[in-house]
Amino acid sequence: MNSYFEHFVQNNPHPHRPFWERPTLSRRQLFRILGTGISGYALYELARPLRLMASLPVTPVNTAKNCIYILLSGAPSHIDTFDLKEGSWTPATFNPTSYGDIRFPQGLLPNVANHLSDIAIVRSARSWALVHSLAQTWVQIGRNPTSALGSISPHIGSVVAIEKASERQPGDILPGFVSFNAGGSQVGAGYFPVVYAPFAVQPRAAGLANTIHPSGRERWTTRMQLLHLLDDPLRQNSPLGPPAQDMDGFYANASQLMYNDAVQSAFSFTTTEREPYGNTTFGDACLLATKVLLANLGTRFIQITLGGWDNHANIYTALPPLAATFDRGYGALLDGLSLNGLLENTLVVVAGEFGRTVGALNNQAGRDHFLQQSVLFAGAGVHGGRTIGSTNATGAATDDPGWSRNRDVRAEDVEASIYSALGINWTTIRTDDPLGRGFEYVPFAKYDIYGPVNELWG
Repeated sequence: MNSYFEHFVQNNPHPHRPFWERPTLSRRQLFRILGTGISGYALYELARPLRLMASLPVTPVNTAKNCIYILLSGAPSHIDTFDLKEGSWTPATFNPTSYGDIRFPQGLLPNVANHLSDIAIVRSARSWALVHSLAQTWVQIGRNPTSALGSISPHIGSVVAIEKASERQPGDILPGFVSFNAGGSQVGAGYFPVVYAPFAVQPRAAGLANTIHPSGRERWTTRMQLLHLLDDPLRQNSPLGPPAQDMDGFYANASQLMYNDAVQSAFSFTTTEREPYGNTTFGDACLLATKVLLANLGTRFIQITLGGWDNHANIYTALPPLAATFDRGYGALLDGLSLNGLLENTLVVVAGEFGRTVGALNNQAGRDHFLQQSVLFAGAGVHGGRTIGSTNATGAATDDPGWSRNRDVRAEDVEASIYSALGINWTTIRTDDPLGRGFEYVPFAKYDIYGPVNELWG
């Protein structure tokens, strides 16, 4: 480990404090607040003042317009997938194959193998924690959840949404941050206004739920007209002030989703469209991620969650079907983005919260929690067909970091890499946090402790 980095971490321990609940934005909540997640550019009265300072004069690579973050919750075994370490335990069906310098389980992940030329695998990544809830939150906020500001920290996607709010156009009627298949691990907007929370969607062929009134469009239109007839006079010179005026905007913005052909097209799919993605809910999410970005309705960050990787027992029974689900969906996602001209400006990141134990299996024929892990990057100018960093013979520790900071790649560095790709200054410090401590987009920004893995692009 870099000596300065190690010294800094040892002398700046994370202060611990209890968790706070983080809000997320479901469809029901979206309509309940009547569209706060739709047109952020029109909600200046809602949003907090932007009081920012950039502590360092950095230059983001700025190669991406969008980001898709795939969270493999439960933590996949790195030595059986993206950092293959063969042994007597390796099933023959994994068909280990060499692709240049990359040794890869072609039989387990054939579609990923076919896309290795597009993918950079960071094998020198290492988690800070081995508890699922803690580590899953950590990778989504890019910092210790139990630190002073970790308890109110927004999701990386919420930071992207607030940073890109000024770029929104009148036709941008979807939230900046959309999350598919979110479970209990989903992090919300933290202390940011709810307009920047993830818009949680469960994929379905019929499209976005709650955007078609059960009594029909004519009945819905009549009810909206009646509501305005009764409600509008009360809003004129209302003693409630701006909040009452904002409510008009919420109604208008939410109404844009109703019976909107562009929205329905972005969130619906046919059997023919679905098949290449594997006919699974994960595949559906990958398909819709492509369609939402192609619709260009304001969404800039998408998270897709695929759980089930916590293979403490019978890993070689559970892993192949789950890997097949990921393999079909992820491979088709890269194909779909490329076919539609989106891969060149969309960063696709794949990560679990940590890795799994190395060597022989445990007494339940599984693998337990382990810090070493791998992270995949593709798109947005990432140079694929290679690995960054390497581990020792067993995969237990980093042998060669493979990047300029000469240490393990941490969640904070992955976060900084995402911001850099999107043209966001990762050293930004906001002064609008409720604790008055200054919220750093990436922790310890002023000390330049963490930063982008620039080797992804060079």
